Amino acid sequence: MVLVVATQAKGSVLIHQKMFESRLFFVDKLIDMGAQIILCDPHRAVVIGHDRNFQLRAGNMTSPDIRAGIALLIAAMSADGTSRIHNIEQIDRGYQNIDQRLNALGARITRI
Repeated sequence: MVLVVATQAKGSVLIHQKMFESRLFFVDKLIDMGAQIILCDPHRAVVIGHDRNFQLRAGNMTSPDIRAGIALLIAAMSADGTSRIHNIEQIDRGYQNIDQRLNALGARITRI
């Protein structure tokens, strides 16, 4: 989740995930959305933020796991346009009624 927030922050951020090699494998989906991220190795990524002067583009993506899924949901909500996330069962496993809770805060999430 922090990785997505860093795309909108000012400056550069080094994300280091030392526990799980596959934890950063969703970064390519964010790059497809226009994020400037350099994947250094399976454990580290450098995110170049744009101080909210740049919006991610909407995308069509698949949630690989719970953590990546919620990060993709946050990215989709901050993106310009309509995004579609498949395999949302992954997100539902960790975040019960997340769509209803975020919609109550002003998000526009629709299940298809």
